[in-house]
Amino acid sequence: MTCEKDKMIAGAFYQPGDPQLVRERARNQELQRRYNATTGSDQDTRITILDEWLGGRGENCALRTPFYADYGYNIHLGDNVFFNYGCVVLDVCEVRIGDMTQIGPYVQILTADHPRDAASRDAGLEFGQPVKIGRNVWIGGGALILPGVEIGDDAIVGAGAVVTRNVAQGVTVAGNPARPLVPHA
Repeated sequence: MTCEKDKMIAGAFYQPGDPQLVRERARNQELQRRYNATTGSDQDTRITILDEWLGGRGENCALRTPFYADYGYNIHLGDNVFFNYGCVVLDVCEVRIGDMTQIGPYVQILTADHPRDAASRDAGLEFGQPVKIGRNVWIGGGALILPGVEIGDDAIVGAGAVVTRNVAQGVTVAGNPARPLVPHA
């Protein structure tokens, strides 16, 4: 890994103040500003911006504004993915979201992380861990998905949950930290 961007995407320690990354965040902010200035009736404009902004998207994706990201190019969406208002995706590493997934308002998906030791933080280093969300997942409003988490197909994340660990396929989690809910008999 020769450049800070490569280190960042790979989940290694990197310098976020690197000039290339600063330029890419500025580009992201411009695309984000343009996208967030649109309304639901501006579908053609939205599609054009999303195709320039995101790493990839399937058919019929809907991202209600405002929508916030660090870079955009590390976000990959399947078909029919829905984000409600005010979502934040800190995509220093890859974020993959499967088909038919619905994400409630003010959900945060974070790949960005910070070193645990003070000396590395003091040196300005950061790192990230990718997030993967499966197919047909429902994430309730205000949930927080932390770095490195994988959520299996058909899972449900309750509103306000803080997801610190992987969620298995078909499981419903809620709370802080999020834990599986026991089905009622």
